[in-house]
Amino acid sequence: MRYLSCTILVVLLSLLTVPSSSGKSSKLVNSWKSPTHIAADRPHRVLALGLSDKTVIRAEFEDVLAAQLNKIGMEAIPGHTILLRPEDTEFELDYLRTQIREHKIDAVVVARLINVENTTTYVPGAPYFPPYPYYGTLYGYYGAVNPVVYGPGYLKEEKQIRIETNLYIITSGEGDLVWTCITDTFNPSNMKKAIDRLVKLVVKQMQSDSVI
Repeated sequence: MRYLSCTILVVLLSLLTVPSSSGKSSKLVNSWKSPTHIAADRPHRVLALGLSDKTVIRAEFEDVLAAQLNKIGMEAIPGHTILLRPEDTEFELDYLRTQIREHKIDAVVVARLINVENTTTYVPGAPYFPPYPYYGTLYGYYGAVNPVVYGPGYLKEEKQIRIETNLYIITSGEGDLVWTCITDTFNPSNMKKAIDRLVKLVVKQMQSDSVI
């Protein structure tokens, strides 16, 4: 019974202390705001734009971003609804300018993938020394410590996706950059959920930085 109790204790502690490889989250790395930007110059009609050669992912991102911007009182348009961009092709800048002008867009939020990094880390098994009274007898001590000392390590695989998101105000022919941020998303297993988390983080940061 003493050995069984100790074994249960060791298992519970190992579950609490071993990092989970299934955690999924997004975090802000950094953000920048133009020092000349005035908070009162809040854009209204915004184009939500994703730069990706994957049509489905691009459309999903633009839809989610536009919906989130609409929730905070903006009039956002998903890029794929006004821009014809067949997969594996690029569209001309003049075409983009024309669409922005004809649809009276006054700001563009555009995001692109910067980097995908896959890492595998070996986490060695760590010895655990149970407290008294298991030290009190040889067999109690040995029975508690032995399974942990010889416990195997494990491999932890992680994926990190880095995204850059920019906000341009169409106050000139070229559009002025007023805000940018870098975000990292970790271990995404569901595309829609990962995009949703990313978009909420980005929009929240734009609000916090008073650019929308």
